[in-house]
Order: sequence, then structure tokens, then C-alpha cells
Amino acid sequence: MFMKLIRDRRSIRQFKEKPVEKEKIDLLIEAGLRSPSSRSLNPWEFIVITDKPTLDELSCCKPHGAGFLKNAALGIVIIADPEKCDVWIEDSSIASTYIQLAAKSIGLESCWIQIRKRFYKNDIPSENRVTEILNIPENYRVESIMAIGYADETKTGHKRDSLLFNKVHYEKY
Repeated sequence: MFMKLIRDRRSIRQFKEKPVEKEKIDLLIEAGLRSPSSRSLNPWEFIVITDKPTLDELSCCKPHGAGFLKNAALGIVIIADPEKCDVWIEDSSIASTYIQLAAKSIGLESCWIQIRKRFYKNDIPSENRVTEILNIPENYRVESIMAIGYADETKTGHKRDSLLFNKVHYEKY
């Protein structure tokens, strides 16, 4: 079942104008909260956004790779407190992935929007813009935004022969 899920999952950037049910949002948040965390420090927190004007504003947080958020029914922003854990990036990335896989498992699609180390305008980090829009406390960092909704495009999973098996090494490089 899990292998089928990861074989079929693709990044979807076109969404139907259909809201995500509260029960499904709750499942996505549960998935994020259940994600593994180094030493169980859980440095991440999640901001759930269904407000269309806010999604639209966030879709402009970087010039490339965020525009489709304005058409998503749901955005989940993954933030973390770096003072809580030195591997907040890894923990936040794992939580992001759990949310994506949970979305696929309940009939939703998603696409990861990288925020950390991306730029809004000139030398203004995307993270600063997201922090401003969502009133995130200064001590938190923004890792990613998950755009989530019902797909309005169809993509098939990547074929097995397209996988990069040449990047796999056994015992030694």
C-alpha cells in the first residue's frame, strides 16, 4: 500500500475550486504531528490557511514556484524554532513529507513550496515575506509551504526505468 502511494504521488500545481473538508485537514495535521523528530524535540509548528486572500498573498512570496498556491484550497506552512533543536530543518522536512503523503492517501494532491533560502524580491528572503504576512514570531524560521487540494490535472507516477539507480552504492562508494 505504501509503495503504491509513493509510486503514484506527483507534485500537482493545478487545483479544483473545491474546499478541503475539516476532517481531512485534521488528518493532515495529525500526520505532521506524528512525524519523527530528533530526540522527540518537535521544533515544528503548522499554520493552516484556507483564506483565499491570504493564499493569494503567500503565492507571491517568491517569483518562481509559488504562484500555484493561490489556486489551492489549503496551504500548510511549516515553521520551526531553531533554538529547540539543531536539526529543525530535517525535522520540518520530514513533517512536510508526512503531510504530502497523508494528502495523497486521502484523495488530495499537493506540491511543496520551498521557502528557506529562497527570495521574494532582490535580496529580501521569501521567509521574511511569509513571516510578515502570517505574523510569525521572530524566533521562528519558515521551512516550507504545502499547497494542497483536489487535483485539476492528471499526472502518472514516474516509471521505474526513470529512477536513478546509478546513484545507489552498496557497501562502499
